[in-house]
Amino acid sequence: MAKSLRDQLEQGCDALELSLDTQTIEKLLQYLQEFARWNKAYNLSAVRNIDQMVSRHLLDSLAVLPHLPEGRFIDVGTGGGLPGMVMAICRPQQPLTLLDSNGKKTRFLFHVKTLLGLDWVAVENCRVEKHVPEQKYHGVVSRAFASLADMTHWCHHLLDNDGRFYAMKGVFPERELAAINDEYRLCDNTPLTVPGEEGERHLLVIAKRPARQE
Repeated sequence: MAKSLRDQLEQGCDALELSLDTQTIEKLLQYLQEFARWNKAYNLSAVRNIDQMVSRHLLDSLAVLPHLPEGRFIDVGTGGGLPGMVMAICRPQQPLTLLDSNGKKTRFLFHVKTLLGLDWVAVENCRVEKHVPEQKYHGVVSRAFASLADMTHWCHHLLDNDGRFYAMKGVFPERELAAINDEYRLCDNTPLTVPGEEGERHLLVIAKRPARQE
């Protein structure tokens, strides 16, 4: 099984034009094995087949990696660590916070952090509006966390002055963007192709509009 999973992951990385070293591949596979094992009791994902998890979870998260800048990031509503744990494995020493209000899921994240030695990762078990970081973040990333209106409303206090929201979406969310247009602007929209997955994928980069001068 491990060889089959490795082949899927390596072939997917080739399709994404991502070059990951052997150690990183090993850690991603370890994470996936733990995810599948804990999923049986902790309900981390509706996907039960570990082979499907390679594309649905790992490659889907890896697809956004080239489009995320360096800097302090927080993954809000991270669940079982998607995309945040994948980011952490692929970017050693980049400060990253994984936040979720579900205690079972954050216990899993602590386990993976310890198992893989990801000392640069912080895990927060709280509601996002209660999280007050010592330093604000350059980026807030989310994968199917909430609507753009909810994301910007609940997370705006987390960003520094030049910070951005990075929202992973399926179909391009025109109505969601229209709902926040007065306060926020779309800086970039990147259509994504995830190997082994059908359907649309987009990464939206959103920033607060400058205050209007009276």
